[in-house]
Amino acid sequence: MKVVVTGGAGFIGSHLIDRLLEEGHFVTNIDNFDGFYSESIKRRNIEGHMKYDNYKICEIDIRDKKGLDEAIPSNIDVIVHLAAKAGVRPSIEDPIAYQEVNVTGTQNMLEVAREKKIKQFVFASSSSVYGKNPNVPWKEDDVVLQPISPYASTKVSGELLGHVYSHLYDIRFIALRFFTVYGPRQRPDLAIHKFLKLMNKKSTISLFGDGTTKRDYTFIDDIVNGIMNSISYQGSLYEIINLGNNQTVKLLELVQKLEEISKFKANICWEAEQPGDVKQTWADVTKASKLINYNSNFSFDQGLQEFVKWFKEVTDE
Repeated sequence: MKVVVTGGAGFIGSHLIDRLLEEGHFVTNIDNFDGFYSESIKRRNIEGHMKYDNYKICEIDIRDKKGLDEAIPSNIDVIVHLAAKAGVRPSIEDPIAYQEVNVTGTQNMLEVAREKKIKQFVFASSSSVYGKNPNVPWKEDDVVLQPISPYASTKVSGELLGHVYSHLYDIRFIALRFFTVYGPRQRPDLAIHKFLKLMNKKSTISLFGDGTTKRDYTFIDDIVNGIMNSISYQGSLYEIINLGNNQTVKLLELVQKLEEISKFKANICWEAEQPGDVKQTWADVTKASKLINYNSNFSFDQGLQEFVKWFKEVTDE
């Protein structure tokens, strides 16, 4: 296959491209190396890709429609659109930029699909779209979404744009709602990576609230399997699918498990709850199992062990 991956130098994207290249697919990576975190980390993520003849990196912002038109070939089989401005809390500080990148950028990619007749489009949505929904575990057919951050609202907008293009232009649009993805190469701003880095330096960890907030942590290999199966999905033209681990872990339990596995001590500072944070996330993955044969193969303990092993091998942490 010929695949376009946006955001392919990031955490999830680089792991996906590892898999695509290993299986012999042709990959065009669209990434602007946004400064949300260090460009050097992203460059390191894709070092192994540069040796492949079936790989091309295009340094383009997804807001640049003309640049996208010129870079993306016409004979593409599928677009996997992962690029976005990430983070719930930063989106509250700069909501307009999040709207421009995550909504206008997604529309640009859908326009590319329409114009170049690319009939398969996989979109990275987020568990954050469920917001304050108390009906757990969260199911895709619960239409009462209550997003509480600009980031979450942009992901809802992306899903709705996908429905429009699917309906009007027969583009198969698969929106994957990711639940707190972690593993080797995880973004440094995300809790597991951030906490372990601070613990390694014997610095203080800030925990917001009372430690009882819960997250459904999903290991990167499971997410990549879900994306790969969505790339080959040939069922209905529009689907929204949860990709999670179908279990929850409390914040304080996460820190305790990191201590246990890493042998680092956590120095905790308790702080007030942050705006935009939800009390819990919890995925019902029944639909994912049925439609794309998705299974969560990594337990939380297994995933943390893999992450800690990788962390200790990275010399500049």
